[in-house]
Formats: sequence, C-alpha cells, structure tokens
Amino acid sequence: MTASGEALVEALTQAPKGSGRRLRGAVAHYLGTAIVSGQIAPGEILTGEVENAEALDVSRGAYREAVQVLTAKGLVESRPKVGTRVLPRSRWNILDPAVLAWAFSGEPDLDFVRDLFELRAIVEPAAARLAAERREKGDIKEMKDALARMRRHTLANELGRAADRDFHNAILCATHNSALMALSASIVAAVSWTTQFKQRARALPRDPVPDHARVCDAIVAGDPEMASATMRTLVDLALEDTRTAM
Repeated sequence: MTASGEALVEALTQAPKGSGRRLRGAVAHYLGTAIVSGQIAPGEILTGEVENAEALDVSRGAYREAVQVLTAKGLVESRPKVGTRVLPRSRWNILDPAVLAWAFSGEPDLDFVRDLFELRAIVEPAAARLAAERREKGDIKEMKDALARMRRHTLANELGRAADRDFHNAILCATHNSALMALSASIVAAVSWTTQFKQRARALPRDPVPDHARVCDAIVAGDPEMASATMRTLVDLALEDTRTAM
C-alpha cells in the first residue's frame, strides 16, 4: 500500500458507524472531500476494494456502493485489472450539490470559487430579468416570504441561510424556464456554501439582505433591466465578501 493509501485507510476508519446507508455516505464523503481538495490527485489509483473494506470493517458491497456514488458524480472510474482511478477535474460534475459540499468542507480552491461566481454572474442576472417579465402572484409571495425570513433571522444562522436559498430558488422558478429551473439545486447550493464559507472565521462584513431586497423590488415592479442590474450587483458584492474571507 502507498503512503497516501495508508493515510486514506487511517482516516476512513474514523468514519462514524451506524446504518449501512450512513456508513456508505461517510465513506463517499471522505473520499469525495479528499479528491476535490487535491489530497488524492487526478490519475491516482485508490487503494484496493478488499483492503479498504477490511480496514473500514464494512462489507465489500458497502465500500463498492460508496465508490459508485463517486463514479456517478464523475470523480472516479473503475476498470477491471486497473482499479479505481481518480478522473481529472474536467470530468467532475462540479455543480452536483454533494460535490460542492465536499469542496467547501475544507479550504476551497480560489479558482473553483471564481468559477462558481462567474457562473452565477452569467445565470442569475438573466434569471432575474426573466423573472421580472414572467413572475406570477405565487412567485412574488415566495420571494417576499423568503426575504422576510432573511430579515428576521439574518444570514448569521441556518434559518436565515435557508431563507436565502429559498429566495434564490424562487427567482429561478419565477422564470418559468424549465432549463433554468433545472439549475436551481446547483445554483442554490453554490449560494449556500459560499455564504457559510464567508462566515467561518468572522462575521459577514456587511448585511447583504438589502441587496436581496432591491432585487425583489425590481422583480415585483416588473422591471427587467433593474432586476438584472441589481442581481449582478448582488453577485459582485458576494464575490468581494468571499475574496475578503479567503
């Protein structure tokens, strides 16, 4: 076994015990975090299935299912007589909410964070524009309710961050564009993890709720240009806050 393989097995033995599903999730979480963080590099072959399963005191089937989770997310591929190899970043499903969670469980790569904000800067202003043109009464209610909860709880706690997620999701849903709505889980996960990351070492440098309120007001008013502009400002300011935190 390689030194990296020994370290991997040692860390995996610390995974919490419990149901098979929980343990599979713990194994997938550790491996995914190690891969996304670069601790296990692209091209590296994971330690053998039998060896890892025995070290973890789990069945080979349980370990294999954890690897299948990573395979489905594009992080690894398994081949007979070769083993399980870590794939290059270009193959990863980086917008998968679990992959985003793994990326932010440690110190995320600055380029990765930049990529996420560039994506948000492309998608969210356009979504806000469409939402201003197509929003319905139900959409407005969802946005206003989420904004009220953000004001009440602030983004310093989980209730406020959940409201933030609901706000961004409501805007994407208000586009009534099925392709944009399909991006909702990924965009909302990116918003959530960057917001949590910004607060790991210190409080948020400023209150972002007024930025959200301006977006909401523009959408409610049916002003596509203002909705797009205010959302772009919101994303740009969020990136500045994240850079400060890093």
